[in-house]
Amino acid sequence: MKVLKFGGTSVANANNIELVKNIVKNSKNKTAVVVSAFGGVTDLLLNAAELASTHNEEYKNVFLKIEERHISTIKELIPVSNQSKVLSKVKSELNILETLLEGAFFIGEITPKLSDKIVSYGELLSSYIISEYFIAEGLNASYKDSRELLKTNANYGKAAIYNFEETNSLIQNYFNNNNQITVLGGFIASSIKGDSTTLGRGGSDYTAAIIAAAVDAKSLEIWTDVSGMYTANPKLVKQAKAIENISYQEAMELSHFGAKVLYPPTIQPVLSKGIPIAIKNTFSPDAIGSTITKNLDKNSKTVRGISHIENISLISLEGSGMVGIPGISKRFFEVLSLAQISIVLITQASSEHSICVAIDANDVALAEEAINNEFEYEISLKKIKPVLVENDLAIIALVGDSMKNHQGLSGKMFSTLGKNNVNIRVIAQGSSERNISAVIDKADVKKALNSLHEKFFEENIKQLNLFIMGVGNVGSKLLHQIKQQKKYLKENLKLNVRVIGISNSRTMFFDEDGISLKNWESLLSKGEKANKEQFFSKVNSLNYRNSIFVDNTASEVVSNTYADYLSNSISVVTCNKIACSSVYTNYSRLKYLAQKYNAPFLFETNVGAGLPIIDTLKHLIASGDKILKIQAVLSGSLNFVFNNFSNKTTFHDIVKQAQEEGYTEPDPKIDLSGIDVARKILILARESGYKLDIDEITNKSFLPEESLQTTNNNDFFASLIKFEPSFQEMYTEAANKDAKLKYVAQFEDGKASVGLQHIPKGHDFYNLEGSDNIVLFFTERYPNQPLIIKGAGAGADVTASGIFADIIRIGNF
Repeated sequence: MKVLKFGGTSVANANNIELVKNIVKNSKNKTAVVVSAFGGVTDLLLNAAELASTHNEEYKNVFLKIEERHISTIKELIPVSNQSKVLSKVKSELNILETLLEGAFFIGEITPKLSDKIVSYGELLSSYIISEYFIAEGLNASYKDSRELLKTNANYGKAAIYNFEETNSLIQNYFNNNNQITVLGGFIASSIKGDSTTLGRGGSDYTAAIIAAAVDAKSLEIWTDVSGMYTANPKLVKQAKAIENISYQEAMELSHFGAKVLYPPTIQPVLSKGIPIAIKNTFSPDAIGSTITKNLDKNSKTVRGISHIENISLISLEGSGMVGIPGISKRFFEVLSLAQISIVLITQASSEHSICVAIDANDVALAEEAINNEFEYEISLKKIKPVLVENDLAIIALVGDSMKNHQGLSGKMFSTLGKNNVNIRVIAQGSSERNISAVIDKADVKKALNSLHEKFFEENIKQLNLFIMGVGNVGSKLLHQIKQQKKYLKENLKLNVRVIGISNSRTMFFDEDGISLKNWESLLSKGEKANKEQFFSKVNSLNYRNSIFVDNTASEVVSNTYADYLSNSISVVTCNKIACSSVYTNYSRLKYLAQKYNAPFLFETNVGAGLPIIDTLKHLIASGDKILKIQAVLSGSLNFVFNNFSNKTTFHDIVKQAQEEGYTEPDPKIDLSGIDVARKILILARESGYKLDIDEITNKSFLPEESLQTTNNNDFFASLIKFEPSFQEMYTEAANKDAKLKYVAQFEDGKASVGLQHIPKGHDFYNLEGSDNIVLFFTERYPNQPLIIKGAGAGADVTASGIFADIIRIGNF
């Protein structure tokens, strides 16, 4: 014999019930079909009862909804020729239900006993209607009222079987002498006196398990709306996978910690008899699902699943008056037990100075009052503090039978959470070592689940979530590179790079599942109005693991938001030099925030575009070397200009060409004034360990003062034409010395300068071509022959590649 249980979503409407029929008719064994109330009906019944008990006549409208749900389902499912009998029976039952609600309305209260009577109509009506539908469809089916088989105590709302021998005997006698298919309502039972009772949360699963155990069923099948128990909640973790085989104990742990496809008490009746439980999907019946059995392959994964419970509160009792006093723990737990408050997690300090438990947030007010009353005397003497309550929490748990045989799992779990700035409030690990639990902020649940799932189930594939501001010349190249390399990164570096948000100066667009990089321009054009504050708020509220804010702008306003991102554990990658060349206190604060909140702040492209200049410098310093002197040509645009400027060209035309080819900033005066180079040498000085500000750098500008004072590009280029003779004179002077003009940055003895220099033949800078950069690091290890880094130092492609490299660095942290 088989027992099949179908939940509320499986019997939510006529279409779904037809799917149930197709599953049941294929069963070759004698079958018990246990059904829940139609989806949502139990909530409607509770709502109607609550409204009636408060003299609110709105209960009548809710009752009409309940009536309409059942009548319309009958008319959709059952042929007209068979409807009369079914409609008559159902309307009769609905009349009784209406009378019960009227009673609650007139007396102005609802007792647990009356509540059970009212709520039981959900399963009574659904099971009867479904059985009649099966019969109308030609199945050898019958209906049985579960209240005639399951006998409980009078603990209304959460009744327990008071005598399993009697219940088992009733079940066995019935199924030994009845039809091939029997439809029963789950969740409902009756007391010794014959009053309707309910089995509490997960009661329909429990009903099915009791029947399965009583008849020694071949299997118990739980049919729901997901294809088994998953490695994590698939609604929160897209990569979650169904667990094909799982042990009873693992399933109980996962169920206890929030895996809602199954409830822990369900397993108890079938556990001792070794009856397998299959979790199947009503809407995908051919999917393998999950099978819960006694024995598992010892070579299976160490961690089998990750689960969580939301809406948790912590209750803590502490005080010096608890130390060494017998009976404190007994009183604490006894008072919660008497208040019928379930404890989800317990932790106690070894010093006996405190006891902390996690409970459902709905019970916290009752628990606080009960405990404070119990310890009122000790609190008045200040030996024990009043109860401390912490709300808006959740529990997250790793589960697996084999966890106790593997070292380092706790460390891996907590370090993963720590790297993603998930604060752990309480830790608990059972003596069986089958689960490791931690209490965290409820807002961090999704990030925690995804981080841990990535660590334990996804072959160490790390997901990076990018939020990119600035998608112009550099930004568009970056997006193209990400699209081009996505497959390579996943296969070779185990990095899954997703772009979640993009913005330009006009619009911004987000897609929580990742923006398609094939048509991002079209998507962005249809986005909402750009707003830097709202962009940050969106990034922060999503609270994704491994979030990276990428700034491809040259905006000071955008650079001023870095602290907000870093303070919320969101990494920052930028080619914008303004933040790192701002006042030293701001620069050092950003570095501090990055370290404090474990959020990398990377700006390799601030100097030399894609060249590994800052990275090399960091390695030199970290390995104990000391910078003695830095000499560099750090402006690709200026190098391009002076490599191409001669007595056969005009300075204006060369600068214009540099701008058009993307070598300069949109405002070329930033490059030609030397401020850009000054910022770069300042950043290198700071990364070398020196405290320096921009106004301490000597800037020997070659531009006439009139050019420096212009306020727009038209006036600036006009001034270049006007002062062409001066520029030709500079060129001639260098040519007469058989030298080349190079704009050089230098740092030595704590002082920095930038300016145009004559570079003679034989110098490392002399043959520097195109827009290339070059840096000479003179250090204690390289005092005479410097460490040289040379290559393309400007251009959208190389800058984008440098930004991309920083993103990959974060992925490899």
